[in-house]
Amino acid sequence: MKIIYLNYPNQMKTEEDLGALSMALGFFDGVHKGHQRVIGEAVKRAKEQNIKSAVMTFDPHPSLVLGGRKEEVFYITPLQQKLEILKEIGVEVCFIVRFTSEFAKLTPEQFIQHFVKELNVVHVTAGFDFSFGCFGQGNMKTMADCSEGTYSISTIPKQEDSQEKISSTRIRSLLKEGDVEQVCRLLGRPFQVVGTVVNGDKRGRTIGFPTANVEPELGTFVPGRGVYAVRIRVQETLYDGVCNIGYKPTFNNPDEKKLSIEVYILNFNKDIYGEQVAVEWHQRIRDEQKFSGIEELKTQIQQDKETAIRFFETLN
Repeated sequence: MKIIYLNYPNQMKTEEDLGALSMALGFFDGVHKGHQRVIGEAVKRAKEQNIKSAVMTFDPHPSLVLGGRKEEVFYITPLQQKLEILKEIGVEVCFIVRFTSEFAKLTPEQFIQHFVKELNVVHVTAGFDFSFGCFGQGNMKTMADCSEGTYSISTIPKQEDSQEKISSTRIRSLLKEGDVEQVCRLLGRPFQVVGTVVNGDKRGRTIGFPTANVEPELGTFVPGRGVYAVRIRVQETLYDGVCNIGYKPTFNNPDEKKLSIEVYILNFNKDIYGEQVAVEWHQRIRDEQKFSGIEELKTQIQQDKETAIRFFETLN
């Protein structure tokens, strides 16, 4: 997949002639089943017309620029992960448009001129609620009205699961609740966090359950506190495991609020400090809880391990 960065008004041209394009438009955080329907339509149209398929997405999140947010935006799929998923879907070209205050001032007509017509897009696909241009004044009707016969459009209707719209907002809410099974269903794949294994307090190994302490990439959305059945990719191999997300209340001062992601990897005994890993969340086992002592904690971890083993046996 060819990746092209665009920045208004200085960098809006591509270095090479890509030919005619069928392009899907959207932010696509999560690349969930609703997004996949939009992108899949663009890919299908490209094949029908024997042209390249493309996606146009934006970085950073518009709320950082439009909403004046000072805090960090947490993504379901940070940019690199999003690009990997788009490549797997079969997208041939990805335009990443820098979302700036200047870009946000474009009228819908200017957006269409610079980012559709001048890129030789002959078919545009987006969701029914996609908006663009200053104050989001443009919609898919605007897109159709401004085509002047240079491109056709497909508008994808609302995609639902359990009679509710599939959306990034819904997925974030479910992640906060720890409902990772429902998240997996809406994504069409396990929810994944990429991070680096860092030094922890090494307490796990003293009680017979050594853990990998995973520091997630900046801006990554992390599920709510609790214990989960997970899989972790280490050096291209997937291992089953149990993950605790929380503040380790059995050991830590309740006033110290450093969230940790600790994965006990089943049937694994390598030293992996410094390795980049990917953690897949499959099932929530229980809430994080405080135990009266180490023996009670060890008993519970053993039970969690057995629960995870049984769960993954149902997947195999």
